[in-house]
Amino acid sequence: MKSILVHAADDSAMEARMQVALDIARATNAHITFLQAVSYEVFAPGDFYGSAMAAALPQIKEAAESFRAKTEADLANEDANWSWKFIYGMAERRLLEQSALHDLIIVGPYDVGEDGKRAASNMVGELALKAPAPVLVVPASTKRFDISAPILVAWNGSSEACVALRASVPLLALSGSVHLAYVSEFNDKERVDFRLDEGAKYLSRHGIEAEIVEIPRGNGTVSEALFEAAEMRGCSMMVMGAYGHSKLAEMLLGGVTRRSLTDPHLPIFLAH
Repeated sequence: MKSILVHAADDSAMEARMQVALDIARATNAHITFLQAVSYEVFAPGDFYGSAMAAALPQIKEAAESFRAKTEADLANEDANWSWKFIYGMAERRLLEQSALHDLIIVGPYDVGEDGKRAASNMVGELALKAPAPVLVVPASTKRFDISAPILVAWNGSSEACVALRASVPLLALSGSVHLAYVSEFNDKERVDFRLDEGAKYLSRHGIEAEIVEIPRGNGTVSEALFEAAEMRGCSMMVMGAYGHSKLAEMLLGGVTRRSLTDPHLPIFLAH
């Protein structure tokens, strides 16, 4: 992965995703593009003449410039290749546009303006479904990214899991150990496109040895079982196929992807 795109925004997870991007860039000799997208689409009920919007614009601009100056000052001390791109517009749209020439998109777990809200990010969902590059969701609690640490792959043989597995090969190749984990007693009718051992065979052709692990679901959710298994093994991230049934079904029924993104315990690598 030689080109990393990072959502630059003044939220609680910015420091975490910046550190993760720097750790990956140093290990892979990659270039980081920090994308700051600022929208002036301010809406206030009853503001028919735009007076509230006009009053807010200078404050929005000042805050954006202050955040950029502070972050660039911090980055000046880092031994990694990076650049800063400022674009007007909605972050979700601009990230999607810029992702075409990047190998990885790094974002936080929350939508813009909803910092700390316990809900799956709509922006993350849209990027995971539509962007041509995989998405790495980094929670604020992440201090660093150990490129050689174990990695857990949420593996069920579905085509979405296969896409995520293929997309994560550059990072899996640098990991000390790879675990293909499937949760038993999940759903006997769950769609399986490939046998469970096919994932390990695929990775072996890339020189990556993987362990197939069966995880009992227990009394919790599938996402809780996966997080617990990853934490027990000291994993740096979890690889997951995004929205296996459909995004609408996940929103209505609450699927594994959505539950995992609601409260991520470690970075989650998503592809669809």
